[in-house]
Amino acid sequence: MDITIHGLDALSDSLRSAWHRAMDESPEYANPFLAPEFAEAVAGFRGGAHLAVLRENGQPVGFLPFERTPFGVGRAIGLGLSDCQALVHRPGVVWDTEDLLKACHLSVLEFDHLVEEQKPFSGYVTGTFASPVLDLTAGDGSYPEWLRGTYPGLARTTLKKERRLGRDVGEMRFVYDERDPRVLRTLMRWKSAQYRRTGRMDRFARPWIVGLVDHLFQVREEHLTGVLSVLYAGDRPVAAHFGPTSRTVFAAWFTAYDPEFGYYSPGMMMHLRMAEAAGREGVRIMDMGRGEKEYKDRLKTRELRVGEGFATRPHPVAAVHRMWRRPVRGLRNTVLAHPGLRDPADRLLKAVGTLRTSSRTNPAGDARGTR
Repeated sequence: MDITIHGLDALSDSLRSAWHRAMDESPEYANPFLAPEFAEAVAGFRGGAHLAVLRENGQPVGFLPFERTPFGVGRAIGLGLSDCQALVHRPGVVWDTEDLLKACHLSVLEFDHLVEEQKPFSGYVTGTFASPVLDLTAGDGSYPEWLRGTYPGLARTTLKKERRLGRDVGEMRFVYDERDPRVLRTLMRWKSAQYRRTGRMDRFARPWIVGLVDHLFQVREEHLTGVLSVLYAGDRPVAAHFGPTSRTVFAAWFTAYDPEFGYYSPGMMMHLRMAEAAGREGVRIMDMGRGEKEYKDRLKTRELRVGEGFATRPHPVAAVHRMWRRPVRGLRNTVLAHPGLRDPADRLLKAVGTLRTSSRTNPAGDARGTR
């Protein structure tokens, strides 16, 4: 096995084609987050991005995009944003992880959504987690017919709320692949408000993430297309989603809705509409990503398993990094895994979010309260 390191800012057509071929030969690697287009996009907005190419008999057979700090700490490309990570390879390829890290000039490689198939990394996985997926079917009839056949328990309530929203605001209309960038900006504003309201980190307060999403919105390739889906009531958008899709996998990523219409459950309407439309487009799987959410439990047909952990080789930096990062991850995972801890933590975050929001809308009042 020969391993070479390349930049992602000028990936050759031959390497890109070989990478695509490796994706096509294994269904585990059909996720758009594993496409070269995603790695190249991240590299355009974050420094330290590289690509390890594994070769057998001179032919490229494996591809690992990663980010590297000056201290030799590596992260899966797009860590924190990517919902699927792997060394994409042709069937039958194996590697020695320590040799791989040495070739990449890494002491440690951190991941949090590793494809379960990655056996050479299995000894470094510290935990595995469910990633719910929805197997899609292409319906021949209308959306209501598809909904009644696929989700009979949800159909009555959802269709009733859609009819009510249509009467109250305007005729319901869904666009699977909306090309208006103004609606993408609306989605980002909704999502930022949601992050702040629930006490989470506002990803869209980071310019590089905004730039990355803007870029992916323009990508229209076979293995990755940025799809903006929008649910309208009249001419008014009430819910939207943006995420990457390949020929067969739709990656659920950023979904948000106008909180004014929260009573109608527009988020659930959005996911159901996307599932029906993606199935019509030939997509076979909607990957909803790791994480406990009620709507995922209601929609999923099965679960994948993804791993998190730290691939390491003997090095002082690797030991320090694990000592620093592993307790933080362990505490977070413990809270998320137990409803008795998760629900109070969620309420606390929402209370913090309420305070943050009120401080932005009424800063003078908050200043008096802190004296």
